[in-house]
Amino acid sequence: MSGRIKVVGLGPGSWENLTLKAVKELETAGRIVLRTEKHPVIDYLKSTGIEYEALDNFYERGETFDQVYDNIAAYLLEQSLKGDLVYCVPGNPAVAEASVELLKLEGEKRGVEVEIIPGMSFLDAIYDKLSIDPAKGLQIVDGLRIGDMNIDTAKGCIITQVYNRLVAAEVKLTLMEYYEDDHPIKVVRAAGVAGQEIVREVPLYELDRLEFIDHLTTIYVPACDKKKHGIQDLLDIMKVLRGDSGCPWDREQDHRSLMPYLLEETYEVLDAIEKKDLQLLEEELGDLLLQVVFHSQIAWEEGNFSFDEVVNGICVKLLSRHPHVFGGKRAEDSDRATERWEASKREEKGTSSYTRTLEDIPVILPSLIRSYKVQQKAALAGFDWDRIEEVMDKVKEELLELEEVYKSGKMNRIREEIGDLLFAVVNLARFEKVQPELALKETTEKFISRFRFIEENSHLIGKTLDQMSLSEMEELWQMAKVHNFNEIDKK
Repeated sequence: MSGRIKVVGLGPGSWENLTLKAVKELETAGRIVLRTEKHPVIDYLKSTGIEYEALDNFYERGETFDQVYDNIAAYLLEQSLKGDLVYCVPGNPAVAEASVELLKLEGEKRGVEVEIIPGMSFLDAIYDKLSIDPAKGLQIVDGLRIGDMNIDTAKGCIITQVYNRLVAAEVKLTLMEYYEDDHPIKVVRAAGVAGQEIVREVPLYELDRLEFIDHLTTIYVPACDKKKHGIQDLLDIMKVLRGDSGCPWDREQDHRSLMPYLLEETYEVLDAIEKKDLQLLEEELGDLLLQVVFHSQIAWEEGNFSFDEVVNGICVKLLSRHPHVFGGKRAEDSDRATERWEASKREEKGTSSYTRTLEDIPVILPSLIRSYKVQQKAALAGFDWDRIEEVMDKVKEELLELEEVYKSGKMNRIREEIGDLLFAVVNLARFEKVQPELALKETTEKFISRFRFIEENSHLIGKTLDQMSLSEMEELWQMAKVHNFNEIDKK
């Protein structure tokens, strides 16, 4: 080993809470470094004449807390090469102490021995002061990373590292996504430190208005009667529905019987997106998620896979197929990103044949979508046009071939040439980055709208729709086109 660092926990605040081992280390240490001097036990160190170096200035030089802790760890490792040192942190070094986590990780890489001298955690003081039994269910959340956490409102929640009112404001906004604005919370400062301890119960919306919030502040959020359900609740509900005392209909379903519902829910999600109805989209995404959970539950009952394995699988896939994001490789644009995705996919599946990637595209897909994906993957192998004019020439060529075959009256050839023409048009759409399925859907809706205009305005000619000639319909059709253009202009 090329160096050694002993990490000592200073406890929650009062010097009486220091362990005997911690006191011994402090009294015999050759060099002491404090993460911060802002801790009540520092007065005890001063009174006993123990000298130390504090790293509070690191907080002024770092733009984020992560950067501060990175810098502290690097500094300590560098200093350890000059001689053994004792690094002191508030509370217990093993609880909510990011600098210690980094120190252990980097120390192992550099051959620096890092020994932990446990101390009483500030959590112990919180448990005592608020009469909390963590065995009954408790969630502990880092206030600096609360945005990355999922809060379980059915459990009490302790939020640590609420260093100032700015952090408190971020915590409040996140909690308001889970609780009512007036949900009662308890804000504790300097738990267990005589003369400095503050315990205040306030509604959630007042959290960042408290002037006493500082580095010794912790927040306790009691469990909420009005539970906000999470993914685990959905999984549990599905298990009950499929259980012996559950719903007869749910118990009877299998993968195949659910296929129509999966397709239906998918199209309803697409319909909500098309309508730009976000409230409906939220609901339909829930219905679609239910199908995923339903299939996963059936698979788990049959001993095949679980929902957790589904989640793990897609996470692994996203990580492996985005080497330009997670693997250090660069992708200059979306086309290069797609190429890297496909290359990673072939490598992952052990597929050396481009043809196999075409064959793997599900036959059950709508034909326009499937042909688009086939052409897209073929293009990644270099089988593609260079200019759009060449694609347009191909469309014209296929149309001429259809005209020739039409004269022969051979239906099998006509069907084949119509397929070739459609395939060429899909190629044109792909070249212009237009989804042919959506383009055709929009045109179909446009046709219905213009046809409705003809029928609703047939009185202008004095006839019903079925009495009109084709030329009379065409006249109204042209009016419908003008009307349609005007409506678009208004939008």
